[in-house]
Amino acid sequence: MSLDGVMEKLRPDLSRESLGVGPDFPGIAPNPFMSSGAMKRMAELRSGALALGVLVDWREVNSNPRVVLMFDVETSDGISFRGIADESLTITELTRLAPGQTLPVRYRPAVMDHYVALARDADPAHVQQLSDEIANRKRT
Repeated sequence: MSLDGVMEKLRPDLSRESLGVGPDFPGIAPNPFMSSGAMKRMAELRSGALALGVLVDWREVNSNPRVVLMFDVETSDGISFRGIADESLTITELTRLAPGQTLPVRYRPAVMDHYVALARDADPAHVQQLSDEIANRKRT
């Protein structure tokens, strides 16, 4: 049985279908820190392009608390996609999560594989500028 099959049996709430992503989505690793590919992806995401994500839902993966966050992401180029972030949050951050909340995220434009990361380092002025660009594009 493949890793995806095992994950689907162990955690059906983390299946591609329940996360709302297609078959091309690589999936959620049981422990991303054991995979060199996952560590490389996270490093690339931390320096990726800025976008805005509207929180759709989240799933707790373990009690670290490690969560999978699901976003409807919109980029400055007008591209929209379902984004998945695999993050470790503090209890305080976790209690502040609310569907519909807009958060800055980073993605990899060259890859576009549904993976995003919270942009904790984003300059608030840059986030506001991006938000204004997206709002202006929607008005026209």
